[in-house]
Formats: sequence, C-alpha cells, structure tokens
Amino acid sequence: MASLANTRVLVLGGSSGIGEAIARRSAESGAAVTIASRSADRLAAAAERIARDIDTAVLDTGDNDAIEAFFAEHGLWDHVIVSSADTARGPMREMPLADAYAAMDSKFWGAYRIARAARIAEHGTLTFVTGFLAERPAAGAALQGAINAALEGLMRGLMLELAPVRVNAVSPGLVDTPLWDNLSTARKREILDSTADRLPVGRVGRAGDVANAVHYLLITGFASGSVVRIDGGGAIS
Repeated sequence: MASLANTRVLVLGGSSGIGEAIARRSAESGAAVTIASRSADRLAAAAERIARDIDTAVLDTGDNDAIEAFFAEHGLWDHVIVSSADTARGPMREMPLADAYAAMDSKFWGAYRIARAARIAEHGTLTFVTGFLAERPAAGAALQGAINAALEGLMRGLMLELAPVRVNAVSPGLVDTPLWDNLSTARKREILDSTADRLPVGRVGRAGDVANAVHYLLITGFASGSVVRIDGGGAIS
C-alpha cells in the first residue's frame, strides 16, 4: 500500500462531520491537507478542532467560475475527496420542485463540477461520498437514493475517462454527524438508537468509520471503480 506522507489532499466539505474526519485522518497520515467549504468561520473552527497544520479555502461547489479559478491557482492534487452536499429530504409529492432541483445541483452537479475542473496528479485519486440509499431506497428518501445512484454511475464512467487517476466512492449508512443537530436531542437520540437496534453491528456509524474507508481507497493502488459500502450491514439486513 502507498502512503499519504508528502501528498496533497483536498477535502470538499471538510468543515464538519464526515469531511472533517477525512481531513483529520489524512493529516494524521502525513498529508498536506486543505479543507474547503462555503463558510470561512466553519472552516476555521474545523481547523482548530483538527489541531494540525492544515489549509482552508472558501469554495462553493455551486459556483463553477470559482471552482475553475481555484484549481487553476492551486496546481496538482494527489487526492480530491468530495463529501459536500446540501440536500432536502421528504416525500416526492410534498417536496417543492425547487428543493429537489437544488438537492441534485448540490450533491450531483457539485461533484461533477469538481471532477471536471480538478487537476489531479497521475495515479492520484478522486473519491465521492455517496450513500447506501442508492442500493436500498427508502420511502421519503427517493430523491437521495436517485442522487447517490447517479453519483456512483458517474464515478464508474470517470474511472475509465480519467485513468490512470483512480476514481471511487464510499457509501455510508446512517452516520452520527452534526447534520442531525437540527433535531431536538430526544428526537435525534430516538432515531439513532432505533437504527442501531436494527443493524447487525448494534450501532450507527461514526464519521471516523467513513474516514477509514476513504483512507483505504486513497492508499490502495489497485482500487478503482469501487463503491465501498460502510453501513453496519444496513443494506442487506
């Protein structure tokens, strides 16, 4: 296996949750890490929590001009990970079309824009964070499942198109991240505990679990076109 020492790693969506955990894992492995998101304040807070020498960049994956300018300025990256997304959730007939379009634009087209502009070193990697709803749909989350499936389909095509750059995806199940903090403490606990009870592993995911899966893909030179599902057995239980 290769090492991340002395490599350049860019994590889109690195200011919290899964992205922050990926950035921390990469920095601990010796990479020079840059985290990017739309909020300078959240980036600064994440950099302080990671407590390592990392760079930050304010970047909106919905702004193609800014994305192209960023990659033109910053040269080649060894590894680019896209974990940023802002997607509404709800039954199809209740969700406003504008929210559905915005969700697709954020997670799918945001990743597409990054992939299109990113300058990645030969034998480097591009990794998308998708989600197990692509494989096991759920009522009230049809849009999320479709977006994740589309992103995994894009990954497979780009694996061929961008070779020898390796392109992969990590597909998490339910993960305890700050995304759940908009709920009351009691409601959040109810959802996480009931999910844990249904999973063979007896717990929900942690951001570090997903970061470990991403790390595996970054350092394993024979992994390309792969979807690594990390869901506690949820897709088949």
